[in-house]
Amino acid sequence: MSSILAFAGSNSASSINFKLVRYTSSLIQGHELEIMNMASETFPMYSEDREKQLGFPEALVKFQKKIEKVDAILISVNEHNGGPSAYFKNLLDWMSRSNRNYLENTKIFLMSTSPGQRAAIGAHEYIKNTLPRVGGEVSATFSLPSFNTNFEETQGIVDEQLKLAHKVALDSFLQQL
Repeated sequence: MSSILAFAGSNSASSINFKLVRYTSSLIQGHELEIMNMASETFPMYSEDREKQLGFPEALVKFQKKIEKVDAILISVNEHNGGPSAYFKNLLDWMSRSNRNYLENTKIFLMSTSPGQRAAIGAHEYIKNTLPRVGGEVSATFSLPSFNTNFEETQGIVDEQLKLAHKVALDSFLQQL
């Protein structure tokens, strides 16, 4: 049994990426799973001066400890203007300052979704290329386009081809744990 931390790269209270994370997490059995809603997690904007003067924020230290304890991460990233949100990029910047290899030996199921057809692919690709630099292994990926058309709160992914692609990716991730 592996331990998994699941969260979205969004701090929005109505995050569609967090909805995808909750749905995906509901399909996982036989593993220790913690779901974090990042809407309740705040981190100051990274600044070298702030780090020198005040050190690392307490919320970051707590989050880092969670990350370092788990075997795997399930994450869905949102996109702002073709890249990851400022919130998530800021979190990555803080994390890399306190431990350059904070994801060492950590398997990652990387997902993304958006209301549009591109499924936040710009942010998805950026994060896919960034996480290995801090030790993470992106072992499976999935992107859900047109969230409002392809996802229902009570059913999850409703498009059969996308549902199958999601299942294949999730199964691949879980088999590698």
